[in-house]
Amino acid sequence: MRISDAFQRTLQRVQEIESRLQSLRGESAAAAPPSFESAFVAPVGFPVGGTPPPGMQLRVRDWEPVVAPIAARYNLDTELVLRIIEAESGGDPRAVSPKGALGLMQLMPETARALGVADPLDPVQNIEGGVRYLSHLIQRFGDLRLALAAYNAGPGRVQQYGGVPPFPETQRYIERILG
Repeated sequence: MRISDAFQRTLQRVQEIESRLQSLRGESAAAAPPSFESAFVAPVGFPVGGTPPPGMQLRVRDWEPVVAPIAARYNLDTELVLRIIEAESGGDPRAVSPKGALGLMQLMPETARALGVADPLDPVQNIEGGVRYLSHLIQRFGDLRLALAAYNAGPGRVQQYGGVPPFPETQRYIERILG
């Protein structure tokens, strides 16, 4: 799969979401906000579907137009999700961790499958899956700190320790997100 193909699919999905949101709000196309593509081209300086110049990386803020409607659907704060993306992948949709976590929100392959994410390197699918998983963890643990600990170290570790595990990495992760 080429990066340009992934961006094209992402653009199509975002346009579908924008269209649905307009319909739900009763807006016409004339009253529509600027397109995702126009918002995306301005900050990064290359067209959607194109290839970033050598050495140019996407910034986490560039994902905000994708994150915002997904976060809203799960009643999560956009800024919270962007902070997780920053901590997990630095905004790189192709990120792969040494443990095998994939994409912007660093979903483990088995977690991605359980969430119905067919392609964890697809930014929209990855964000959708990551946000859905975080929402589930918040409901399960009833506390944002515990949910973040579970997102980072795994729910089993939070249960094992009866709270935030004593791992420095997990404790730094929570502080980085909640700042």
